[in-house]
Amino acid sequence: MKDHIPDTEDRNAGGRGHRFLKNNQYFTICVYAFLLVVASTIAIKAIIDFERTRAFVTGLFRAVSPFMIALLIAYVLTPFVKSVNRLLSRFFRRIPERPRMVLSMLIVYLIGIGLLVALLIYVLPEVVKNLMDLINYIPAGYQALLEFISEIQERFPSVNLSSIQSMLENTQTDVISGLQDITGRVIPVLYTASVSVVTWLANFLIAIVVSVYMLYGKKPLLRIFKVILYAVVPRDHVPLVKEIFQDCNHIFGQYVVSKMVDSLIIGVLCAILMTILRLPYVFLVSVFVGVTNMIPYFGPFIGAIPGIVIMLVINPIKALVFAIMILCLQQFDGLWLGPKLMGSSTGMKPIWIIFAITIGGKFFGVLGMFLGVPVVAILAYLAERYMRYRLDLKNIKLEEIQ
Repeated sequence: MKDHIPDTEDRNAGGRGHRFLKNNQYFTICVYAFLLVVASTIAIKAIIDFERTRAFVTGLFRAVSPFMIALLIAYVLTPFVKSVNRLLSRFFRRIPERPRMVLSMLIVYLIGIGLLVALLIYVLPEVVKNLMDLINYIPAGYQALLEFISEIQERFPSVNLSSIQSMLENTQTDVISGLQDITGRVIPVLYTASVSVVTWLANFLIAIVVSVYMLYGKKPLLRIFKVILYAVVPRDHVPLVKEIFQDCNHIFGQYVVSKMVDSLIIGVLCAILMTILRLPYVFLVSVFVGVTNMIPYFGPFIGAIPGIVIMLVINPIKALVFAIMILCLQQFDGLWLGPKLMGSSTGMKPIWIIFAITIGGKFFGVLGMFLGVPVVAILAYLAERYMRYRLDLKNIKLEEIQ
């Protein structure tokens, strides 16, 4: 019996059995493993050489800061540009869409730059002047407060204020030096801020130009976003992802813009009312009240307390008038102005708002207290969408759960 001699087909088949066959699944796993190793190496290197990493991140942040500011400016001004464009479309229907959009942007930018210039030229010097006057008045004001308490004690002997008077007398030196130290530190901060504005004027101008391009070329930017979306997300899930992004943008944008407008109105109303009531330090107190009003719930109290303390040192009667004025102003804001401007932009319960402010302030300071609310609102919205999705898989409606 002769040995079997493999023919040509058998040899070819054997050769094909030893060839390298491409496997997309294993290739993807290798790519992910490689990327994980690279990312881990970079993270370990960044942690070990932390000082160099921090310097690199700081330099990178400075390099991209004009573009980040431009993105913020474009994001905040977009609703105003849309509103002006709708208003112009009612009265100037014959103007084509693009020229009308350019005109709307020009109007909004002129108003915004005009407000900023007015703030730097008129408001900031007045705030510094108010601070200087307050520093010089602190010793006399403290003494006037002591005399006021003595006068009340003489007119109403039944009212015992001796303990308060002795406490104020014992702490007079410490309180005056402390207040002067605090207010004295604010002036260099304001001066540094003014110098920084001048120093970063070039970056600000770049940011303005870039924001104009972002607003005018919003459609190409959105198209790029859609291309990335379709490239990354499965086609069937694209409408859902677009809906989620639109809802998150609505929640965040409506809150930020509405709260900024609300705080601006409250600050202006505070200045007008203080001028009518002949209260001192109008610009200093009004700016502080307007800025702190951007913090929900705690903002009105944070803005009112320093003003009351300042008025109390000057004249206790004026402090009482100021406190009543702030109370009425905040009631107007909470009951009418705020709901009119913001509506149900977050839809969050008070306990979650307080939670967002506390956590945001703990990790990111004042900015975290302001942005913590819309961020938590977005997270709550995403969590609700996910829970509804999981319940739908089980054929359970959220309304049925009690």
